[in-house]
Amino acid sequence: MSRWIKACKLEQVKIGQLFGFSHEDKKILLANQKGKIFATDLICTHAYADLSTGFLSAEGVRCPLHLSVFNLQNGKPDNLPADVALKTYNVKIEQNEIYVEV
Repeated sequence: MSRWIKACKLEQVKIGQLFGFSHEDKKILLANQKGKIFATDLICTHAYADLSTGFLSAEGVRCPLHLSVFNLQNGKPDNLPADVALKTYNVKIEQNEIYVEV
């Protein structure tokens, strides 16, 4: 059963920025790509790397450890060494707060 959780204020994830947070057993990455907020797993599927310390580009989020790029819409890696997709989450914004469906 899914539910919506409050992640943070919209102003905490400015355009071009990454923001990681934990909620219970979930570690989630928020990315503001050209004004649209995306949510995926925070931890790279290839190696235990925190993607909030990676790099955001037009292609997606690049892992800081081995440089795999993950598409933010579907979580799929665009290049090796990662070959397993990140889980993606629905996002909504209400009253300048970001909510994630978990």
